[in-house]
Amino acid sequence: MKVKYSPESIDDLQRVVEFVENKNPYAARRIAIDLQEGVDRLKQFPQIGLPVLKAADPETTRDLYVGDYTVRYLITDEVIYILRVWHDKENEKDL
Repeated sequence: MKVKYSPESIDDLQRVVEFVENKNPYAARRIAIDLQEGVDRLKQFPQIGLPVLKAADPETTRDLYVGDYTVRYLITDEVIYILRVWHDKENEKDL
């Protein structure tokens, strides 16, 4: 399966990494690597995330938890779309 990132998810990734980078560049790099490894696992195991119950189709819209971060994604027949990424302390509704 292929993975594609929405423009919003790319902005999200930049935001979370830049926020941490100002305080600890090593930690920011580690977060970026961990998130990428989590997303890479989706290629083989697209169902590993938990269904988003409030989504129109909870079986195709899922949340993958990577440390303190949530990666929301959509599964289609050929592509996994990364929709959003946020830290647990952020309010999902504000994204």
